Amino acid sequence: MDIKQFLKDICETPGVSGYEQNVAKLVNRAFIDYADEARQDRLGNVVFYKKGNGETRPRILLAAHMDEIGFVAKDIEENGFIRFANIGGFDPRTVLGQEVMIHGLEDISGVIGSKPPHLQSEEEQTTTIKLEDMIIDTGLNKEEISKKVKIGDSITVKREMLDLMNNRVAGKALDNRAGVVALYEGIKELNKINHYADVYFVMTVQEEVTMAGGLTSAYGIDPDLGIAVDVGFGSTPDINKASTIDLGKGPGITLGGNIHPGFRKRLIEVAGEYNIPFQTTINPGPTGTDARAIQISREGIPALVISIPLRYMHTSVEVIDMKDIDYIGKLIAFFINSIKEDELEGLTCF
Repeated sequence: MDIKQFLKDICETPGVSGYEQNVAKLVNRAFIDYADEARQDRLGNVVFYKKGNGETRPRILLAAHMDEIGFVAKDIEENGFIRFANIGGFDPRTVLGQEVMIHGLEDISGVIGSKPPHLQSEEEQTTTIKLEDMIIDTGLNKEEISKKVKIGDSITVKREMLDLMNNRVAGKALDNRAGVVALYEGIKELNKINHYADVYFVMTVQEEVTMAGGLTSAYGIDPDLGIAVDVGFGSTPDINKASTIDLGKGPGITLGGNIHPGFRKRLIEVAGEYNIPFQTTINPGPTGTDARAIQISREGIPALVISIPLRYMHTSVEVIDMKDIDYIGKLIAFFINSIKEDELEGLTCF
């Protein structure tokens, strides 16, 4: 499967936190031919198992969350306008004027509107409008819309993925459907390798709200190492350089308290051995990724974070470079191949 088309398909498929089932179907269709076993757990995580060839096989969990930020319908007013709440972190300044899709009994198109600037007071013109003051207009009156939409229906921004120059793409939900595609590249690469470890590729749910998918999958699998593939802050002129990573120059490998130093050292060695470019991201505390959930599962699990550089995070025009997905796919496959069955204890020592 062409990875750009796969990325486009899953990014344009609605799947806000708690409503990921349609994305899960596409993911299962793509991964199933490369896995020895596939299942979906009771929370909704999709798990693909790749058996290793060692006698005593280490267990490695690779996680990428497949949920996206979005909205939920919370009220239908007498005039038919829909009030909504956010699912996940939105900057309200990026929401106004967006086209949306309400996923009710059928998909209903709408737009997010507010009072025109001509009619705003001076104070209103200098104040960011709050989400609770915005409305969705579908063109239907209350009687009509109530037949199609219920309180609690999910809502996503309507956006097609856009090809940019220099192998870059823009769109919604690249955080973290790009990570899902990176794992897809990884499992394909791993099929060419006689690896020792048992590997679990997990597409997790609800990372944007609770990290529940990362926590429960790690508890169930009980891995010797967990790796979260997620997105990092791509460099733009308005952000401090020290806080960002550049697009197209390889993944970010996180350094910080959430990260196991022995496994990180090996990951960097593998990147150097195979000439895979990488960058360093610094995160002294919890990373805000599934790695945090994995790390504190059971009695504690060593964790790593590999980040895809991404601009304009949590907007509908997130931007990545497709080369970084390819780099990560190769890096995780070669890293897994480097883990031998008799050296796990040495790698986990501090």
